[in-house]
Amino acid sequence: MSSRQRIANAIRALSMDAVQKANSGHPGAPMGMADIAEVLWNDFHRHNPANPHWYNRDRFVLSNGHASMLLYSLLHLSGYELPMEELRQFRQLHSRTPGHPEYGLTPGVETTTGPLGQGLANAVGMAIAERTLAAQFNRPGYDIVDHHTWVFMGDGCLMEGISHEACSLAGTLGLGKLIGFYDSNGISIDGHTDGWFTDDTALRFEAYHWHVIRDIDGHDPLAIKKAINQAKAVTDKPSLLICRTVIGFGSPNKAGKEEAHGAPLGEEEVALARKQLGWEFPPFTIPEEIYHAWDARERGAQAERQWNALYASWQQAHPDLAADFGRRMAGQLPPEWPQLSQRYIAQLQATPASIASRKASQNTLNAFGPHLPELLGGSADLAPSNLTIWSGSRELLTHQDGNYIHYGVREFGMTAIANGIALHGGFIPYSATFLMFVEYARNAARMAALMKARQIMVYTHDSIGLGEDGPTHQAVEQLASLRLTPGFSTWRPCDQVETAVAWSRALERQDGPTALILSRQNLTQMPRTPEQLEAISRGGYILRPCATRPDLLLIATGSEVEITMQAAEQLSREGVAVQVVSMPSTDTFDRQDQAWKDQVLPPEVERVIAVEAGIADYWYKYTGRKGAVIGMTTFGESAPAAKLFPFFGFTTENIVNHARKLLA
Repeated sequence: MSSRQRIANAIRALSMDAVQKANSGHPGAPMGMADIAEVLWNDFHRHNPANPHWYNRDRFVLSNGHASMLLYSLLHLSGYELPMEELRQFRQLHSRTPGHPEYGLTPGVETTTGPLGQGLANAVGMAIAERTLAAQFNRPGYDIVDHHTWVFMGDGCLMEGISHEACSLAGTLGLGKLIGFYDSNGISIDGHTDGWFTDDTALRFEAYHWHVIRDIDGHDPLAIKKAINQAKAVTDKPSLLICRTVIGFGSPNKAGKEEAHGAPLGEEEVALARKQLGWEFPPFTIPEEIYHAWDARERGAQAERQWNALYASWQQAHPDLAADFGRRMAGQLPPEWPQLSQRYIAQLQATPASIASRKASQNTLNAFGPHLPELLGGSADLAPSNLTIWSGSRELLTHQDGNYIHYGVREFGMTAIANGIALHGGFIPYSATFLMFVEYARNAARMAALMKARQIMVYTHDSIGLGEDGPTHQAVEQLASLRLTPGFSTWRPCDQVETAVAWSRALERQDGPTALILSRQNLTQMPRTPEQLEAISRGGYILRPCATRPDLLLIATGSEVEITMQAAEQLSREGVAVQVVSMPSTDTFDRQDQAWKDQVLPPEVERVIAVEAGIADYWYKYTGRKGAVIGMTTFGESAPAAKLFPFFGFTTENIVNHARKLLA
C-alpha cells in the first residue's frame, strides 16, 4: 500500500464509520473518490481552513452531495472548525454534518448540494463570477482574483438535464478555470447504469467545447495528478476528468455494487473493509501522522498572507478599485444608494406614466445600473420580452468584464448558475423568464431560498394578461407557489412606482432571493401621498383610505389594482365606506409589526375581498370566512387579454357585485 493510499483511507474509514453510526447515508462514493480527493486537496486545492471566506480561495463543489461524508472528512482532516464529534453526529439533529452539505451551516461548504446536477451548475456560476471579477479588477502585475473552481460529479449529475444546460453554456463561455471530476463508477441506486445510461460522455462534453481527459484510473495518484496538471494547462476551455473508480473501494463484498451506494455497509463488512484497507484503528480514530499529512492550515495561511501582501500593494496603486472590490465582496451597496433610490422613486411618482411593469423594470435598471457595477444579469432567451437588457449592458461572451449573460433557453440552468454567482460573491445576479417558466427552474429557485442566496428573479407575463399564447403560457398557480416557499420574497407591483420600490427592496435584501412579477400590459399609475409612497416598502399599504370605519376592505395586486380602485369609487358613490389596500408583497407585509397590519387590515372589518388574476386559494388567509376572493380557479384560455379579464371576472362590475352580496 502506498503512503498516499494510506492517507486517502482516512476518508474511507471516517465515511464508513459515520454512515454506520447514523445507520443512514452513502458510503460508496466517498470510498470510491477518496484517492481523487486526496490528490486534489493535498496537491492543488488552494484554501485556508482558518478563514473559509478568504476571497481568493479555490471553490470546491461536491455536486453528488449524497457523498457528503467525503466533504466532511476533507474539511475535518485538513483543519477546518469541524471537530470529530460533528462527524460522530452525522445526519443527527442540529449537527453541522447534515445528510447533504448545507451552505451557511458547515465551514468550508460552498453551496448546498443534493438535488443532482445543481452543484455542477452552481460551479459554472462560480467560474463565471471568478473570470468576470478578474476581468473587472485585475491589473498588470496584480492578479487579485485568480482561483479555480473544482467540482465532483457522479452519473446521476450527468443524467439530470440541468447538466446539459449548464455545461453547454460553460463550454460556450470557455471557462478555463472550471475543472470537473466525473466519478465514472457505473453504479446508481437501481444497479449498473449500463441498462439506462450509455451516453458517450467524453464525446458529449467535447461537443460542448470542453477539454476532456478520458480513462483516468481514479485510484492511481500519479495518473490523477498528471490529469489535473493537464487540465490546468488548458485555459480556454473547462475541463472534464473522467475517472474510473470502484464504488465502495475497499469493501470486500460490496465494492462495485449498488449495495455500497446508499446504505451502511454493516458492522461485519466495515470490519472486513478495515482489514482489507490495512486500517487498524478504532472507529473515528485518526493517527497523528495521518492528520499531519492532511493538515492544510499552515499552507493555507501562507497562501493567504501572500495574497494579502499583493492586495495591499494593489490597494495602494489602485485605491478606488480596491474600495469598490471590498464593498462588493462584502455585499454592500454604494454609500449613495439610499438617496439615489429614494430620489428616483419620488421622481416617478411626480411624473405619472401608464406603462407595463416589465418596461418600468427596464427603466429602473437604466436608472440604477450605472451606479451598481455588481449587477450581473441575464435572460433565458427572452430579453426582448423580459426587458432585462439596459443601456449599460455588455454581453459576457464578447466582453469578459461585461455584465450581461445570454443564457439561451435554459431556465433551470440559468437559475442554478445565478445561485453559484451569488454564492461566489462580488455580484448581485438577476435572471429572467416568463412567470410560467419558473416551473422549469423551480428546484433551483427553491435552492436559492434554502441557501438564502442573493438572487433577483425577474418573471414577466405574469397572468392571463399574457393573452393569445393561451393556458400553456398563462401563469395561474405560480404566484402562490413562490409565496408559499419559505425564504422567498415575492413582489407583484401595480405600476411603475411600485416596480421601482420592488427593485430597490430586492437589491437591498441580503438574506434570500426575490421574485419580481411583472406585467405584459400597461398599468395606470396610482396617485399617492408622500406617506403612501414611503409605505410601499412595507409590502401592503392603504392606497385608498376611508374617512370612517370601513364597511368593506378591498385588497389587490398588480394589474388588478386599477379595477379595484374603480370599484371602490363606485361603491363609495353608493354610500359604502371602502378602504383599498395595495399588497405588492405579501411576505413583506406579513413581517410588519401587528400595529401596521391592523391599521392596513383592521381586524374588526369582516367584509374583505381580494382581487388577483392568480390562484384564488392563496388569499383566504386575508379575507377570512366572511370574505371573498376574485381569482383563478381554472387554467386560462387562448384569447386577447382584453377578452380574458372580463371572461374570468376581473372587472369593476364583478367586484362591485361581490361587494353588494357581502354587504347584504
